[in-house]
Amino acid sequence: MENTHNIPLISILPFVLMLGAIAVFPLTWNHFWEKNKNKLIVSIVLGIPVLIYLLVNGFTHEIIHTMLFDYVPFIILLGSLFTITGGILLTGDIEAKPSINTIFLGIGAVLASFMGTTGAAMLLIRPIIQTNKERTFKVHTILFFIGIVANCGGLLTPLGDPPLFMMYLRGAPFEWFFKLGVEWFFTNALLLILYFIADSYYYKKEPASAIKRDETAIRPIKIQGKRNFIFLAGVVLSVAFLNEQYLSFININPYFKFVREAVILLMGYLSMLFTPKLLRTENNFTWHPIEEVAYLFFGIFITMIPALLYLETNAKHLGVQTVSQFYYYTGLLSSFLDNTPTAVTFHSLAMGLGITTGNLVAGIPEELLKAISTAAVFFGSMTYIGNGPNFMVKAVAEENNIKMPDFFSYIIKFSLIVLLPIFILVQLLFIT
Repeated sequence: MENTHNIPLISILPFVLMLGAIAVFPLTWNHFWEKNKNKLIVSIVLGIPVLIYLLVNGFTHEIIHTMLFDYVPFIILLGSLFTITGGILLTGDIEAKPSINTIFLGIGAVLASFMGTTGAAMLLIRPIIQTNKERTFKVHTILFFIGIVANCGGLLTPLGDPPLFMMYLRGAPFEWFFKLGVEWFFTNALLLILYFIADSYYYKKEPASAIKRDETAIRPIKIQGKRNFIFLAGVVLSVAFLNEQYLSFININPYFKFVREAVILLMGYLSMLFTPKLLRTENNFTWHPIEEVAYLFFGIFITMIPALLYLETNAKHLGVQTVSQFYYYTGLLSSFLDNTPTAVTFHSLAMGLGITTGNLVAGIPEELLKAISTAAVFFGSMTYIGNGPNFMVKAVAEENNIKMPDFFSYIIKFSLIVLLPIFILVQLLFIT
């Protein structure tokens, strides 16, 4: 990367435009943006000039590394998790008491780290809506569901949230993420306590007729497609053990790393093979969400390359150096941009500081990695656009006639008063 100092600031513009499109188009140009083909067009239009620029200036190695060793494993992991979890159908309608709803969200907080926030959210959102169908007040349940299941629950493993998988690809060991267990427990426990208090308050306000209906309309919880849990375990074990740490032959040739991706793909294929089509139909399973991720991140990963090179070269002059600065800047950008490129960007910024002493993980000081990982996962819940599952959960809730707050109301009525104080507490207590 000896020619990285030649990277001009203007080369970052396509990356900024790409992230801007993701943040603004769903709110302003929704009809155009909901078609995946248009997302791919935007990715190609912004990506091609960047590719030409990088090739002309001798950055072929960086293109290969980013697209082959970052983008391909990223899409294979997300695609396989999406396929496998889409084959698990949870149905039933149990009593929607505050204690039961809280247990539901608590289970989601644990599952999110092992089947991904998207997988856990899509598995549980319909059953929790069904359980609360007879209730009058249910918006608060969906809001806390977004905070806990679709975001904060995913902090414990690289499978939990895409930013963590990107840190794993950069060398953070699978088991290192368990070190974030205190932050995970503190945040999710506080959110669950607050949810229980809020739900108890609203439960008392429910009309007697609603409670009566809820108590009589009971169908036991039923899980179909259980064999998909075997394939899910296969993905978890692949990410945990099929890497340089345990397989020394991978160090001989970087392409040997793809033994992990091959096994993960196989798990996804077996899920398709052994899950009845009817079950996926009942689960409203379509390829649309994963296509959307593949097309958008194609553009993000290409346009991100000059930004990462620029940051690594100029990190020392940008003034972001302390652990708390990394936490809040990562958090701020993860709230309004996608949290995956945000985490990768700040990892590059940390690399550019050139710190080679102390306890390094993934090439940067451990406390900086902790700040970046925690902030990217947690702050993804601050807006509907911070993390992929947020909008998906909102869409499913609205399909079921639950009137969700708009973009700004979500921030004012939930993020700023419930989430942000907890995230500040996390920083003051644990990220120093």
